[in-house]
Amino acid sequence: MKTRDFDYHLPKEQIAQQPLPQRDASRLLVLHKESGQIEHRVFTDLQAYLDPGDIMVVNDSRVFPARLYGRKVTGGRVELLLLERIDGGRWKALVGGKRLTAGTRILVDASDGSQSGWTAEVTAVLEGPLREIQFDRPLDEALDRLGHTPLPPYIHEPLQDTERYQTVYSRPVGSAAAPTAGLHFTGDSLIDLRNRGVLFETSTLHVGLDTFKPVEVEQVHDHDIHSEWARLTPQSARRINEAKLAGGRLVAVGTTAVRTLETGALRSAGIKGTLQTISRRDAEGETRNLCPWKPVSAFEGTTDLFIVPGYKFRAVDIMITNFHLPKSSLIMLVAAFAGLDNTLRAYETAIVENYRFYSFGDAMLII
Repeated sequence: MKTRDFDYHLPKEQIAQQPLPQRDASRLLVLHKESGQIEHRVFTDLQAYLDPGDIMVVNDSRVFPARLYGRKVTGGRVELLLLERIDGGRWKALVGGKRLTAGTRILVDASDGSQSGWTAEVTAVLEGPLREIQFDRPLDEALDRLGHTPLPPYIHEPLQDTERYQTVYSRPVGSAAAPTAGLHFTGDSLIDLRNRGVLFETSTLHVGLDTFKPVEVEQVHDHDIHSEWARLTPQSARRINEAKLAGGRLVAVGTTAVRTLETGALRSAGIKGTLQTISRRDAEGETRNLCPWKPVSAFEGTTDLFIVPGYKFRAVDIMITNFHLPKSSLIMLVAAFAGLDNTLRAYETAIVENYRFYSFGDAMLII
């Protein structure tokens, strides 16, 4: 399967630059994956499609102020997007600026643009714009004074309220980008779902490099997805399995929740090691005898699961997601769940119907 199969043209005016005043006022495109039927609703209609006993799983990771600005000691502006702490004051980061080679020293600005007194050094040049950065001291307690909310590059307007780039249930800090499907929920909408009998559970996946990295290879399976840290607790796994065994459907809020849950299902099947290999085998039709549903196992650690069309879902029944960038690993996951033709037709319909796209855009329910 080729990367160009996941391409589409989006008018730039449909890229949402600001969140709506009310989180759950967004539109909701409902795609019935078996029939291909499409409905146009609003997000508050979600509860009409969920039944008592269904269990909704969200990603509760919280975005940290991961974007830093500064200048080289020798001159020239620098931008750092922190992705992963290696140890102490050492991080992997995406960099913007010229000639950021190993040994380059950086003076880090405070969030108000003043001099902070913090310094950093490029200690290794990694793939593309990825660098290893060593700060002169651990950043943890200073990030709120140094960092900025890491809005995606297609958002060009400043965000007045940074909490609008956080879900209302976000807790553990660690993501370099928001799990955006969850941005539509309010406290009231979650209570309404609970009152309807829909169960609620959390998982954690700290969003990292592949949210920002486009798929640039010609063949989809030549793309290597980076590992991201995820956790599904034993208590959550037990409640999810109990709900499924009682007849409830597993509703994943966002592609990150999908990857966490499917990783848990693969772990329960005794599959360890690289999960990209399993995804490739699924797409090649080599795992047809696997049970269509697997209980999820608790786990904590990295996952490199790359879900593309042909992958056999073992846990998730329903997905809530946003509209994603063309040729991204995220739209590939959606196409794996809904079918490529269904997905492209839904996107074409959303464009014609003037839906808002990407992080602050509208939502899609795949059922």
